[in-house]
Amino acid sequence: MKHLENIRDLVKYHSTVEKEVYLDLENSTPVPVEVLQEMLPYFSSKAYGNPTLTHKQGWEAYETIMDAAGFITRLIGGSSPEELCFASGEAEVNSLAIFGTAVGKTGRIVVSSVDPLTILLPVERLEKKGFEVVRVPVDPEGFVDLEALSKAVNRDTVLVSMSMVNNEIGTIQPFREIVKTAREGNPDVTVHMDASDAYGRISFNVKDMDVDLLSLSSYKIMGPRGVAALYVRSGVEVERIIEGPIGTQPLWPGVENTPLIVGFKKASELAFKDFEGNVSKMRKLRDMLINGLLSIEETLLNGPIGGKRAPDNVNISFLHCEGESLTIELSFKGVYVSSGSACTRRILQPSHVLTAIGREYEAAHGSILMKVSRYHSVEDIEYVLEAFKPAVERIRAMSPTRRI
Repeated sequence: MKHLENIRDLVKYHSTVEKEVYLDLENSTPVPVEVLQEMLPYFSSKAYGNPTLTHKQGWEAYETIMDAAGFITRLIGGSSPEELCFASGEAEVNSLAIFGTAVGKTGRIVVSSVDPLTILLPVERLEKKGFEVVRVPVDPEGFVDLEALSKAVNRDTVLVSMSMVNNEIGTIQPFREIVKTAREGNPDVTVHMDASDAYGRISFNVKDMDVDLLSLSSYKIMGPRGVAALYVRSGVEVERIIEGPIGTQPLWPGVENTPLIVGFKKASELAFKDFEGNVSKMRKLRDMLINGLLSIEETLLNGPIGGKRAPDNVNISFLHCEGESLTIELSFKGVYVSSGSACTRRILQPSHVLTAIGREYEAAHGSILMKVSRYHSVEDIEYVLEAFKPAVERIRAMSPTRRI
């Protein structure tokens, strides 16, 4: 209870800060008012039935879900709403892609060393079950080594699973070349790409990519949490991994969460309504934040620069400055960021992504991850930059590794 009291005291303190700027969009996002308003009727007065049932509310729910599936499928270049399977989150759709492909098979699985844990952990479990797993290395900017990938994919390879954009350092992978290289190694291999950090930020088309499976996440585009989707190209075989009464989706049993699916569709609509304008704004704010932070002494940018980097991603290492301490210090100014890997930030281990690109222990532990959105302003970034320098100086003053 004492821990809870401390948290309440912190929340009470933070309610008095001058301004709040939330940049921890990797971990969770606020839902825009337009998305919330679109969702609300579906909780109580509209299409609240089970979409498998033959009555008015069931038909309306089914139509609503298929309309959302069709809309999102068209955005990524798919052919039919039946190619999209909704589930509860990125971890679940990635597990569905990986485990669902591996059912009844043996052989090799190929991933990269910087993929998110939602890919690496399911693959690690399969490795313990007897699959051979090859983790393809990356260069210092996080780009997959295509030559190593070419050597890794052979006739025994059943699955290649990688992320299109790295969620931590923003590297936009050569995803078309990855798929092409995989096909050259084994024309029959199943290729899965996690597009959670690409959707709404970079242009892609599943047909042009020739990809079999592709994951999308709602909250990564400021939609509601608790819903994601897996694109399954027509004719690709995937087994469901959760058993239960089969509803409208053969790969996901149970009753679909219609309000969240509606929110996912609305968030997608907003992200693509002025796609070029949104991306251009994010790039401007990203570069403003990166350049401002790199003006602080002893800082390192993690990941590539310019067009090779996701337009929303900022990841900086502050030497002689422990990342967790810096996130706390910044929060007292109303600036909310995350330290190191979002998935492992409560574990005192460096991010696997940063170690894979060659960052030393200290630099990895001093990394701060931020993401901007179309809802941020120049004034927001200016406020963040004003808060950062004194926060870094204060933490460094207490650091045992600081240079004297």
